[in-house]
Amino acid sequence: MSSKGLSNSIRKWVFVLIVPVLLLVILGSIGGSDHKLNLQSAHVNLDDKESLQRGAKYFVNYCMGCHSLKFNRYNRVAKDIGLTADNGFSDDDVVNLLRENLIFTRDEEGKPVKVGSLMENAYPPKAAKMAFGASVPDLSLVGRSRGPDWIYTYLKGFYLDDSRPMGVNNTVFKDVGMPHVLGNLQGWQVKEEAHGKDGEHGAPVLKLAKPGKLNAAEYDRVVHDLTNFLTYASEPAQLSRKTIGIFVLLFVILFFLVALALEKEYWKDIH
Repeated sequence: MSSKGLSNSIRKWVFVLIVPVLLLVILGSIGGSDHKLNLQSAHVNLDDKESLQRGAKYFVNYCMGCHSLKFNRYNRVAKDIGLTADNGFSDDDVVNLLRENLIFTRDEEGKPVKVGSLMENAYPPKAAKMAFGASVPDLSLVGRSRGPDWIYTYLKGFYLDDSRPMGVNNTVFKDVGMPHVLGNLQGWQVKEEAHGKDGEHGAPVLKLAKPGKLNAAEYDRVVHDLTNFLTYASEPAQLSRKTIGIFVLLFVILFFLVALALEKEYWKDIH
């Protein structure tokens, strides 16, 4: 095989392998959260099982009264957040922990839902629409549609606003319809307009007007844990996909070398 033919072959394989990767990078850079917002970094870590466990507890206790995770099952969540035999939990332990800490809804017969059930709430959509003016959204995919930084900043961005039906507004989601369910933990903030040089208006500043049960650092951890859990819930496969992706890339590299050697062997007698 001539050097020119080999060079063309390499260029062809480089094109086949590199162009799709570049397209994915470009699409990822233009998608995701709103770049116009001044978002704070959530620094999520899906390998932190304790954080995921706390986040699941916060979601069920503070969010699931209205929101659901209808694409997730209790037993799958329990496994992914570390409630497994490898960590010293028997099947009975998992069932008991789920029923004591995460499962509070009941079925049509009034019995607690099964551990293999989807994480749906018992709030009728019509009642939610009457209370808030719109149906309460399911949060199964909010980690993908909004991104962890958006969720983290949103949960820290509530402030008092007498013009709103629930008495609060949000710096990330203007005219938000939901109440500040974590207000007893964070406290209540007020928005003040910041002034820059020459009297120009800067970005609004939130100041704590009435303290909650937690200090700023403690509340940040609650929001981080909740964001961590919602990021996981939006795509549970991401706990393992990175490892799988590494093996896939190694396979592609190996296949490329084998295919290149095979093509060279096929064309060795052609001059």
